[in-house]
Amino acid sequence: MYGTAAFLTLALMASPGSFDGQAALRHTRAAVALGPRPSGSAAIRKLQAYILARLKPLGCEIIEDDFIASTPAGPVPMKNIIAKFAGTSGRAVAITGHYDTKVMPGTYFVGANDGGSSTGLLLELARAVSTRKYRNDVYLVWFDGEESVAQWSATDGTYGSRHLAAKWASNGTLSRLKALINVDMIGDRDLGIQRDMNSSQTLLRLVWQVARDLGYSRHFLNDATAIEDDHVPFLVRGVNAVDLIDFEYGPGNAWWHTDQDTIDKLSPASLQVVGQVLLELTVRLD
Repeated sequence: MYGTAAFLTLALMASPGSFDGQAALRHTRAAVALGPRPSGSAAIRKLQAYILARLKPLGCEIIEDDFIASTPAGPVPMKNIIAKFAGTSGRAVAITGHYDTKVMPGTYFVGANDGGSSTGLLLELARAVSTRKYRNDVYLVWFDGEESVAQWSATDGTYGSRHLAAKWASNGTLSRLKALINVDMIGDRDLGIQRDMNSSQTLLRLVWQVARDLGYSRHFLNDATAIEDDHVPFLVRGVNAVDLIDFEYGPGNAWWHTDQDTIDKLSPASLQVVGQVLLELTVRLD
């Protein structure tokens, strides 16, 4: 957990164009205020409008990737949102995360960390990226449909990332990707990101090196885990991809997919740590 002094130190490190964890938390709070946001719902359409409205002033190319997902509940309309900041090298880096929440019958699940934190972080990252120039194209992607509709499986869950991986493979974008970094559940006030064994280990080592160089090693752990997440559809197609996730959310992961996943469990300092690591990583990948 961060104390006031620690957060003030982080805030003082910020400079124009750098990442602002407080702003990321404000975006997360706005998403959570819409309530549960499962794919195809009225609430997620409001969140789509919120994301698009905040991207429009940033000078990026905005791509609305609409598709119909075949789910155990029938066809569901989904939308990936992509912000492309053009570079000059012909290569690209993608930073991704999901913005939907899981359908939890009988539970008012607002997904502050699981869906909300990645939404807010990407929005603030878009602002920060828009103030800089990169050699590589930078794609920021909000995935719809990460959550399963019924039971997690190879065909129920990661709808948006599976769709986009196939689309990018077809149109040639996939071959230009130097790296894809997916973020999920990274707002936890007690931030501890595990090493995902389902990730590219070379890229994972670079992320951990960046975290060490920035003084954030205590948040990037040596504990190993193996996570199926939105990076996997790209990884299996040969993309250099990693997943940054804190999958110990509350005692014994007790807040995950429960009504305890609320905004009070999040910290702007955690979002700032991850945001600053991603900005520096993007520079090094240039």
